[in-house]
Formats: sequence, structure tokens, C-alpha cells
Amino acid sequence: MVNSPHEALHRAFRQFPELFGRAFALLGLPEPGATVVSDVNCDLTEVRPVERRVDTLLRLDGPDGRGYLLAVESQTADDPEKARSWAYYLAYLANRYRDHRPVLLVLCRDRATARWAAGPFRIGHPAGANLQLTPFVLGPDNVPFITDVEQAAADLPLTLFSALTHSSDPRIGEILDVLAAALKKTEDDDAVTVYADFTASGLADSPTAADHWRKLMSSGLFELRGFVAEGLREEGREEGRDEGRDEGRDEGRLQTQIEQLLQLLDARDIPLTEAQHHHLTTCRDTDLLSHWFTRALTAGAADEVLTSAPPEPGPASV
Repeated sequence: MVNSPHEALHRAFRQFPELFGRAFALLGLPEPGATVVSDVNCDLTEVRPVERRVDTLLRLDGPDGRGYLLAVESQTADDPEKARSWAYYLAYLANRYRDHRPVLLVLCRDRATARWAAGPFRIGHPAGANLQLTPFVLGPDNVPFITDVEQAAADLPLTLFSALTHSSDPRIGEILDVLAAALKKTEDDDAVTVYADFTASGLADSPTAADHWRKLMSSGLFELRGFVAEGLREEGREEGRDEGRDEGRDEGRLQTQIEQLLQLLDARDIPLTEAQHHHLTTCRDTDLLSHWFTRALTAGAADEVLTSAPPEPGPASV
């Protein structure tokens, strides 16, 4: 399972191949048609010791024997070195896979990075570049902000991708609410777990959004098994441990007060009937036990100690 927002963004295309068609439509590209999607080794390293690795590389094979090689990159900030790496990826793929058209798709979660990633990047002489690179970019400006439950239920992959892309938007809760509502309509428990885990991964560095999603998933309306479920269980265990520690400390204080009071009564030769002993040892009121201890310092009999309640404090003197 993915373990970071960076991984979740580009690997969503591996998990949900339907996103290719959505991406082409959002970018104004011709519909690729019926395609078979398969994973390709994303290591583009040459024999020389220079490692070049694209985030996700997938092959789309069409019915005509030709298809696309989709190089998907998650980008979180400007990087001056990226243009050269991306140009290398495209040139390498065009040479190695002659029957597939290489396409570079950059995924961004903030507008500034998306605008930068769109280029164009010119490589060569400043007066006349030999190569101009213009990546396709999906980001907050062209990925829809989905807040309609019916639309979300009809296209869960795009709704998930919308949530990942807009994770830093102050209104992210609106998308997460409709995604959760759409998942409630899904009868496939395994699919719900996959979507829940992917969403949690993509929101890991957005605390407000991540907390909102955890609350939605812990509402008791979902039967989850993935790492989201384990995280919720761990939160519950931790809360239980905290509560247990608090309860243990309270019980310890009560037992200490009871033992001290019994020792004081014994030291002053004040006997207790069986009923009085039971009444004292089952008391769970720390204030009342403190009141009894104070009375036991001067009382001559148990009846004078075990009064019903401590006196109400009087008005403060000035």
C-alpha cells in the first residue's frame, strides 16, 4: 500500500486505470479509446552509473497495436533540474519503445507548482532552443472540485483524485464528505477499503484534511480492514490506555485514602462494625474520605467519623 501523499498521487493511476481517460479529457487530448493498461519498469537507468527513475510508468495498448507510454510524475515544488530529467525520460522512451507514444503527465497539488510545471522549458541556445518541453499538468486549476454526491458515486476514481489534488484547499472537507457518502453507496467492501487507504495516504501531510477523513471513517458506518482501520484501532487503543491510566490513578488514590483511614482508626482504637467497615471500604468519594480522616483525628467512636457528607464550605472571611 502507498505510504505517502507523493506516492498516492501518481500511483492512483496504477490502481484506477479509469483515470487515464479522465486525464486525457481534462487535458483536451483525444480519447485513447479501449486500452489495456499494464505496469512497466520505471527504471530508466542507462548502463552508465546514472540512475533515472520516473515515479510511475505505464503502458496503454490500443486495439490498433499502437498505444502510449505514460510517465507520471508527482511534483510538490519547483525544481530547476526536472526539465532535463523529463526531457531525458521522453527521449529515452521514444527510442526504446518505438510502437508507443511517450506522454509526460505531471501531477501537482498547488497552483504555483502547476503553473511552473507546465513550462515551456527550453533546452539549448537561449536565442533558439533545440528542444522545448511542455509537460501535461493536472492540478487544482483543471481537476474538478467534486462536491456532488451523485457525481462522486458515478466516478469514484476521479473523486478520489480530486481529493488528493485539492488536499490543501480550505474546503477539502466538502470533497471528503461526498467521497465518504459515495463510498457508503458502494457494496464492495474491498473497494471501500482500497479507497479509504488511498485517500488517507494522500492526505498524510495535510493534518486538517487527514483528521477530517479519520473522523468520517471512524463514524461506525464503514467496515474497514486496511491501514486506515488499523490506525483507527490504534487510536482507540491509545485512548483506552489513557482512560485506563486515568482510572488506575483514581483507584489508586482511593485505596490509599481508605488504607490510611483504617490505619488511623486502628491506631486510635476506634472499632468498626462489619457494616461500617463495608461502608468505608466501598466509598468512592475522595472528598468524603478526606472529611472522615479529619474527623477520625479527634472522634471517640466510629459513628462520629462516618458522617454522611463533608460540610459545605462557609463564606470566605475578609
